[in-house]
Amino acid sequence: MTMTYEIEGTVARGFEAAKDAFAANFARAGDYQEVGASFAAFHRGRCVVDLWGGFTDRARTKSWARGTLINVWSSTKAVTAAVVALLTEQGLLRYEDPVSAVWPEYAQAGKERTTIAQVLSHQAGLPGFVEPTSIADLSDWDACVAKLARQRPAWEPGTATSYHALTYGWLAGEITRRAAKKSVGKLVDEQISKPLGADIFVGLPESLESRVAEMIGPRRRTQPPPLPAAAMMALTNPELDPECPNARAWRKAEIPAANGQASAMGLARFYAALAGKDGCEGKTLLSQETLARMVSPATANGRADMFLGFVDSWGMGVALNGPGIYGTNPHAFGHSGWGGSFGCADPDAGVAIGYVCNQMGGELVGDPRTAGLCAAVLACAAEAT
Repeated sequence: MTMTYEIEGTVARGFEAAKDAFAANFARAGDYQEVGASFAAFHRGRCVVDLWGGFTDRARTKSWARGTLINVWSSTKAVTAAVVALLTEQGLLRYEDPVSAVWPEYAQAGKERTTIAQVLSHQAGLPGFVEPTSIADLSDWDACVAKLARQRPAWEPGTATSYHALTYGWLAGEITRRAAKKSVGKLVDEQISKPLGADIFVGLPESLESRVAEMIGPRRRTQPPPLPAAAMMALTNPELDPECPNARAWRKAEIPAANGQASAMGLARFYAALAGKDGCEGKTLLSQETLARMVSPATANGRADMFLGFVDSWGMGVALNGPGIYGTNPHAFGHSGWGGSFGCADPDAGVAIGYVCNQMGGELVGDPRTAGLCAAVLACAAEAT
C-alpha cells in the first residue's frame, strides 16, 4: 500500500536539501522506510532544521508531532557520559581514579584497579551479566549494580575493548550516583534537560506517557557476525525484545545505557550545547577543556572493539567518528541507538544533529538513514555564509 506522508516543520534558507533527505526516508522502499520520525539540526548555535512526519503508531492512526518522544536506545549513552563529564568539571569525579574511589564494593573479583575512564570507554570487562537476568530485572537498580560489583571481568580491565551495550548504564550510573548522591535521571533533568530546554528523560514521568510513540521492531532481523564469547555477552542474558520500550515498566525505570526517551530536537539541543563556542542558542554545557577530554581517544594503539569492529573509536562515553558514521570529519562525535536514532556534533562545522524514529532498522550498526541525513546537513552547512 502506498502511503502519502506530509513533512511538517521548517528549515532555514540554504538547508532545503536536509528536508529532501528526510522526506526520502518516508518514500524509500524496504526495511528502512519510515513510519514516524523527527529530525533537527543546529548550525553555529541556531536551529536550521526542525522537521517531523508520519505516525506514532503501527496502525498509522496518530500523527507524529514536534514534541513526540521515543525510546532512543544507546543514544542515551552520550547523555549519561555528559553527566559524568559535568561531575568531573565540578570536581566530584576524575576519569583516572579507580571506580572504587566512589563505589567501594566494586573493588573485588579482579576489578580493584578498574578506572572510571575504562568504564566509560568499554574496557571494564563487564559487557554483559553473568548471573541470570531477565528483562524485568533490568528495572531493579540495586540488584543490577550488586551483580556487577560481584562479577569477575571477562578480561583484565584496560587490556581489551568490547561494547558494554547495557551494563555501561549501571556502571556509569552508579559512579555518578555515588559521587553526586543523585540518580542519573535526576542529574540529566537538573543539569542537561532543564538548562537546555531539551526533551531528554532517563526515567520517564508518567505525565509524559501520552507523548511517547510506539516502538516498532525491525521488519527483518539480521544476525550478528561470529563474535568472541566475551563480546556476545552484550547480546544475551537477557536478549532484548525490540518492543519492550512500549511497556510503562521499561519507560519509568532508569536504564542509562538504553532507555532514554527523547525528541529529535532534544538530542539536537544537547549536541548543539557541545558543538562549539556558539552552543545551543548561546548555552554551552561543558568547558572546552572538559569537552576535549570527553572526545579524546581512550586508546591509541589500533585496538578494535571486539563487538563493533571499530578501531580506537571511543572517547569518554561517546563514539568518535573514525569510522565516518557522522560525516567525513574525524573530529565529529556522537552516539547511535539500536534501530536508527542518533545524535552527533561536528565542532569544526558548528553542526549538531538529532534524529529519532519508531520504525527500527535491522542492522546493529550502519543504518543508512544516518549517513544520508548527516551528509545533507553538513553539505548545506558548508555552503552557508
